[in-house]
Amino acid sequence: MEKFGKSQSVSRTEDHRFLTGKGQYVDDIAPDGALFAFVFRSTVAHGDITELDVADARASAGVKAVITAEDLRAAGIVAGMDAAVLENQDGTKAAAPRRPLLAEDRVRFLGEAVAVVIAETLAQASDAAELIGLDYQELDTHLALQEGGPLIHEEAPLNRAFDWCAGDQLATAKAFDKAAHHIRLSIADNRIIACSLEPRGCFAEWKDGRLHLCVNGQGVWGTKSRLAKILNLPDAEIRVTNPDVGGGFGMKAMDYPETFICAHAARQLGRPVRWMSERSEAMVSDNSGRDLVSIGELAFDVDHKIIGYRVSTLCNLGAYNSQSAQPIQTELFAKVLTGPYDIPTAFLSVKGIYTNTTQVDAFRGAGRPEAIYVLERVMDRAARALKIDGWELRRKNFIAPDAFPYQTVTGALYDVGDFSNVLTSAEQAADRRGFSVRKSNSQAKGRLRGLGLCYYIESILGDPSETAKVLFQSDGTVEILVGTQSNGQGHETAFAQFLADQTGIPAHLIKVIQGDSDRIAKGGGTGGSRSATAQNNATLAAVTTMIEAFSNYLADKSGVEPHEITFDDEQFRVAGSNLTPTMLELAEMARIDGRDDLLSHQATAKLNAQSFPNGAHVAEIEVDPDTGQVELISYVVVDDFGHVLNPMLVEGQVHGGVTQGVGQALCEHVVYDPDGQLLTGSLMDYALPRARDVPFFQFETQPLPSTANVLGIKGCGEAGTVGALAAVANAVQDALWDQGVTQADMPFTPLRVWTLLNTHDLAAE
Repeated sequence: MEKFGKSQSVSRTEDHRFLTGKGQYVDDIAPDGALFAFVFRSTVAHGDITELDVADARASAGVKAVITAEDLRAAGIVAGMDAAVLENQDGTKAAAPRRPLLAEDRVRFLGEAVAVVIAETLAQASDAAELIGLDYQELDTHLALQEGGPLIHEEAPLNRAFDWCAGDQLATAKAFDKAAHHIRLSIADNRIIACSLEPRGCFAEWKDGRLHLCVNGQGVWGTKSRLAKILNLPDAEIRVTNPDVGGGFGMKAMDYPETFICAHAARQLGRPVRWMSERSEAMVSDNSGRDLVSIGELAFDVDHKIIGYRVSTLCNLGAYNSQSAQPIQTELFAKVLTGPYDIPTAFLSVKGIYTNTTQVDAFRGAGRPEAIYVLERVMDRAARALKIDGWELRRKNFIAPDAFPYQTVTGALYDVGDFSNVLTSAEQAADRRGFSVRKSNSQAKGRLRGLGLCYYIESILGDPSETAKVLFQSDGTVEILVGTQSNGQGHETAFAQFLADQTGIPAHLIKVIQGDSDRIAKGGGTGGSRSATAQNNATLAAVTTMIEAFSNYLADKSGVEPHEITFDDEQFRVAGSNLTPTMLELAEMARIDGRDDLLSHQATAKLNAQSFPNGAHVAEIEVDPDTGQVELISYVVVDDFGHVLNPMLVEGQVHGGVTQGVGQALCEHVVYDPDGQLLTGSLMDYALPRARDVPFFQFETQPLPSTANVLGIKGCGEAGTVGALAAVANAVQDALWDQGVTQADMPFTPLRVWTLLNTHDLAAE
C-alpha cells in the first residue's frame, strides 16, 4: 500500500446503519422515564417584561417544574452564555452584554427563551406552557443593518458591537490615490437558516453523582467546560457525549440555553430530562448565518494589476453575541481577504451591529464564503468596467506558483498553489468555448443565459492539535478513539480506512469511537474543515508509536535488534527470517504474553501550519424573463484538495456544500416584518433547494499536495459553499447585464429577478 493511503472511493460503512433505521440519535436514546422539557419563548422581538406568572403552569397536570430566570438565580446559576469578544480599532474591548440563559428583565428577539416547563409528557409540558402569563411593555425594534435606532443594550451605544480592522489603512489609501482604475461595488450577503435535518436536542441525567449530558453537537469538550462554569461543577463530575448527529453546518458547534437548563433540571428533580426542538422552534431559535453588507473596492494600475483592495462591512450579530460570532466576520473573513490574488496592500474594516433578531454565528464556511463572495463579485465587476475578460483578469493577478510559500497582507501563509492550472481545467470542463452558441440558442427561445466564475481559496481552521488512541480488543477488533465529531461527513469510514491503509488491519474490524468526554480526554471537535487533516495527522502519529512498540516486542521475541524489524503497512518482517506477522497477530501474541501495554496506543500531534484548499466553480444559468425564474443548467467544480483520501466522500462533501451555496443564492432568505416577526418561519415560507433545483455536478480535482502537513491534504468540508455563492451570483449578473441590470444581489428568487428586469431597481425586501 502507498504510505498515505490508497485514495480509494470506499462506500460509507455507517450508511447501512442509517438506511436501516438503526441510527442512534439523541431522541432515540433518551433514557426511559425521562421527563420532557418544553421551552416557552417570547412572541415579540423587543419588550420589557412587566409580569411573568407561572403559577397555573406549575399546578398543571404532570408538571414537575417551571424554571424561570428567578429560579436560576435562586439556585446560584448566574453566569451568562460565553462569547468571544474582539478588540476594537482603538484598543478598547468590544461590547459584551450579558446573555442570560433565560430572559430576565427584557426580551430582545423573537423566540428568546423565557421559561422552561418540565413535565411527565411532552403534551403536558406544552399544555402547561400555554398557561404561562407573560405581560410586557413592547418596545420599538431595531432591525436595520445600521447604527442607531432603538437601543438594545446599554453596553452598546448606537447598537454597535465592535469596530474592528485588519491590514494597512494608510498604505491602501495611497494605493487607491495612485490607481489608474478604481472599482467599487456594494454587496449584500443575505441571512439564512441552517435547517439541519435533525433539529437541536439533548438529554441530561445524573448517575452516581455525575452529570451525563448527551447533545447533538459538533464536539463535547467546550460544552463540558461551559457546563462546569455555569453549573458550578468540577470537570470530573461531568460527562458529555455526542451520538449520531443529523447535520451541524456550524450551527451546532456552539452551546444554547436549553443544554444548561436541562442539566440543571435533571439535577434539581433527580430524574433525566430530555428536550428536542420542533422545526418551527428551530427557525426562531437556531443561530442564523451570513447577514452582512460590504463595500468592496479594487485599485488597478494601467496594466490591470491589483495594487490595493479595501472592504468595509456591516455585519448583523442579532440581539446578543453568540459564541463565535464576533470573530467570524472579522478574523476569519480576514484569513482569505485577498483570495488567490497577489495583492500588495489591503484594508478590512468591519462594524458589528446588534438587532432585535436571532443571533448570527457560524454557518458552513464561517467567514470565508463571505470574504470570497465580496472579492469575486467585485472582480467580476472590475472585468466589466475594464472591458477585459474576467478569466484573464484573474489569471493576470493570481499568485504565481513560484511565489509560494506566500504570505498575504493579512498574515495568512499560503503553502502551495497553482491557480492557473486549476482554472484552465475548469475552463475546459465547463466547455467555455461553446458558451456563445448555447447563449444564442437560449436567446432564440426567449431566455437569458449567463456564465459565472468564482475562484476561491479557503483556510482550514480550528485547533491544530488532535489525539488518536488505538485499542486492540480481545475479539480481534480494533477501536480508534478520535477527537473530532461526525455530523454526517462519513468519519467512521474515513478514519477506519486511513488506519487500515497504514496498518494493514482490515477496515471492517476497525470501529471509530467519537464524542465521549470520558473516553477521549481532549479533542477539537468538528468545524473549519479540520477533521480529516487534524485527526489523520494524529492517527499517523499513533501508528508510528504502534510500529515502534511492536517492533521492539517482536525483536525481543526473535532475539534480534529492533532495527532488524521492518514494517511495510501490511506485515512486520524479521531480517533473515520468514516471520511476517501482521499487527493483529502481534497484538494477540502480546495479549497471550500478558503485555497489555501493547494493546493500547495513543498519540497527540499538532499541525505546524494551515492548509488552503482552492478551486474554480463555474455556474451556467438560464433566466425566463417573463417569470424571473432562474434555472441552474450546469455546475462544474475543479478543486485542489491536495492528496485525496477517499474521492467518493470528498465529492459528496462538495455536492452538499455547493447545494447549500446554491440554496442561499437562489432561494433561501430570512425575512422579518417591521415588528421583528419572522415571516419565513416554516418550510412553507422558507425555501430550501430541492433535487430539481440543482443539476448533476461535474467534479474534478487537480491536486497539489499541501506542505503544511505530512499527509499532503487540504480539507474539503466547506469548500463547496465557499465557491458556490459568487459562481451563481456572477452567472445571474452575466445573464442580466445586457438587459441593463447592473446591481443584482442574492437571493435570485423569481420575484426579485423579474422585478430587476422590469424596474432595474429593487427596493430592499
